[in-house]
Amino acid sequence: MAVATYTHNGSKATTNAKLDKSIFSMSVSSHELLKQAYVAYLANGRRNLAKTKTRGEVIGSNIKPWRQKGTGRARFGSRYNPIWRGGGITFGPTGQENYSHKLNVKAKRQAIRQALSLANEASKVAVLEKFDPKDGKTSAVVSLLNKIGATGNILMVVEDKTDNIRRATGNIPTLIVTQTKYVNVYDVMNADKIIITQKALDQLHEWLVVAKPAKIEEAK
Repeated sequence: MAVATYTHNGSKATTNAKLDKSIFSMSVSSHELLKQAYVAYLANGRRNLAKTKTRGEVIGSNIKPWRQKGTGRARFGSRYNPIWRGGGITFGPTGQENYSHKLNVKAKRQAIRQALSLANEASKVAVLEKFDPKDGKTSAVVSLLNKIGATGNILMVVEDKTDNIRRATGNIPTLIVTQTKYVNVYDVMNADKIIITQKALDQLHEWLVVAKPAKIEEAK
């Protein structure tokens, strides 16, 4: 299955690269797995910052608000009772909640294959023979993207994220550059254009088709 291919300077290549059908041409009948992988990515990156104080953590005087008898009011022993303003919070977030979602290796890889297949079906995928901005110039990368016709949110998959690549692409807000092993459903689904280098394409095949998940040793 051929796909639009470009040289390192953005011109059309003489021969188009071929995409692996098992990665870029899957039949996706249900989006349930994609949703699970998408939600899991967001949940696993969530920072647990919410924290409230219980009545034992509120700082201040422990003096009794008023004497036990003779005031005509209901007896009360602590101003840190949860029903009082400024008191402790009952059943509030403790900062120890675990929001992470687990997805096994096979399911993750299957979800990535499905996401790439949908992207290819929408003509979002292109192959770049080589990407190596030797001078680390951002203007050269912008010019390359304009020649390719990449607009909107762009995902570029490279075989190795070198210092020159980081320097040249770090100031382009709509461009995400990632190595093959860090490709995820979230970035693929949100991209308007996906550019993959030829070597990264070979790595994708090894990772998503050839490689097998490592066996987990059973506890003795």
